[in-house]
Amino acid sequence: MIKTFSFFSILLLSLNLQAQQTTVPDKPKLIVGIVIDQMRYDFLYRFYSKYSDGGFKRLMIQGFNCKNVQYNYIPTYTGPGHASIYTGSVPAINGIVSNDWYDRETNSTVYVTSDNNYKTVGADNVNGNMSPQRLNTTTITDQLRMSDNFQSKVIGVSLKDRGAILPAGHTGNAAYWLDGLTGNWITSSFYMSTLPKWVSDINAEQQPKKYLSQNWNTLLPIEQYSESTIDSIQYESLLPSDTKPIFPHHLSDSTWVKYDLVKYTPFGNTLLKDFGIDAIKNENLGKGTVTDFLTVSFSATDYVGHTFGPNSIESEDTYLRLDKDLAEFFSFLDSWVGKNNYLIFLTADHGVAPIAGLANDYHIPAGVMNELSLLDSMKNILNKSFGDTGIILAYENQQLYLNHSMLEKKNKTDDDVLKMIQPMLLRQKGFYNSFVISELNQATMPDELKSMMNNSFHPKRSGDIMILLDPYWFGGRTKGTTHGAIFSYDTHVPLLWYGWKIKTGESGTLNHISDIAPTLSYLLNIQEPNGNIGTVINFNK
Repeated sequence: MIKTFSFFSILLLSLNLQAQQTTVPDKPKLIVGIVIDQMRYDFLYRFYSKYSDGGFKRLMIQGFNCKNVQYNYIPTYTGPGHASIYTGSVPAINGIVSNDWYDRETNSTVYVTSDNNYKTVGADNVNGNMSPQRLNTTTITDQLRMSDNFQSKVIGVSLKDRGAILPAGHTGNAAYWLDGLTGNWITSSFYMSTLPKWVSDINAEQQPKKYLSQNWNTLLPIEQYSESTIDSIQYESLLPSDTKPIFPHHLSDSTWVKYDLVKYTPFGNTLLKDFGIDAIKNENLGKGTVTDFLTVSFSATDYVGHTFGPNSIESEDTYLRLDKDLAEFFSFLDSWVGKNNYLIFLTADHGVAPIAGLANDYHIPAGVMNELSLLDSMKNILNKSFGDTGIILAYENQQLYLNHSMLEKKNKTDDDVLKMIQPMLLRQKGFYNSFVISELNQATMPDELKSMMNNSFHPKRSGDIMILLDPYWFGGRTKGTTHGAIFSYDTHVPLLWYGWKIKTGESGTLNHISDIAPTLSYLLNIQEPNGNIGTVINFNK
């Protein structure tokens, strides 16, 4: 009898211990928001057979895959993308209409996170004169901090300043990014007056210099990159270290006297992964009684994608190496807080178009618009019609900013300007449509696009006339490629969820990027950001 009792006691104790180990806590100890800069949705599957089990595949197989997530505004750029992800909002509300835009008050172009009220911390230059002050709404990271009387720690890290600052919100404890001039991790006096010792110690190691002293060769034998074009394509751009866009890339031969080059290689992402792990360790994230939040934006994919295009071996190699970095990062999180104690979401700030010349080689309509020439033509037309070229103040993000006081003196309207330039625009190959922004609803365009455009325009920051190009058309470069369009190759991005309270599954239901923040709010039982227009994602579909 005693033996029987002991056996059942041990069995019950064992079951109880197992239950305790698998019990999901009320809140996660740590949230990690991962943004892959310029990751189109199809990259999850195009390189799937070469991914390891511990990186992208781990999230896809063991987590929840939202397979139809779209941006619902333009331009699809880094600044607006990060803002929308973390605010649950759109440019019309959060005010982040682009990476740069024309400011009517100062009569100049402004940068999304520039702020000369603050100074660089960690280097002797202006690359840290930054803050989130142009962001008009709160972020999910702000709401987390406010929910527990600012006890949660929030830290943003990225190779780009805007990729660190905007996700960390207005109340973030810190944001760090890589300074291309010095190779240091820097921040702004908005957050602190001096760098923490652990950051200074990392800077003293000069890790970017070590990476730039080696060659960038392919991770796998180059003949295995069958998902990509041949190594040398005439439409690819060159790194400063190259005479041809081919492997190996001799990074030490660079003509740049700075460290920006590391951002154009997969080693930039590895640097960021290591820095993210160091941030968690040294700031003790996930070890307190409240939920902490680390935002990580991997930017090297964007630099490589712009230079070589999404069909290049360079892009594929960057994703295969990023997959290894993610696997190492996830393994660290397992050991640091335990699987059920952290929550990850992984998404992208925009997609990317193929290189126009490559598309043309396969008879796919695509092209590059000479926007400087186009602007000159519009000014010449207005000069002949109205007797003044100063009517156009600026051309930013395919939007014309008009001089309203001058138009009033001439008794002309925005409509009059459009009528003057429209015949010329219609003759341009690659031109799709143009309209007066305040009269968008009268434009001949599908309702779906009108809805996206309405989400895009901020009354104080947007222009007056919008010029849209055809699919796979863009301006500004004849080598490499870019993004920013209203079409699916730029708007369709991945969204993977993993860890705390996340079921295994997938859904093809349409979700927008602005749904991420309210979904986090729902899971955490906190208030959504104050400009939120998103809806909670249903993980049961």
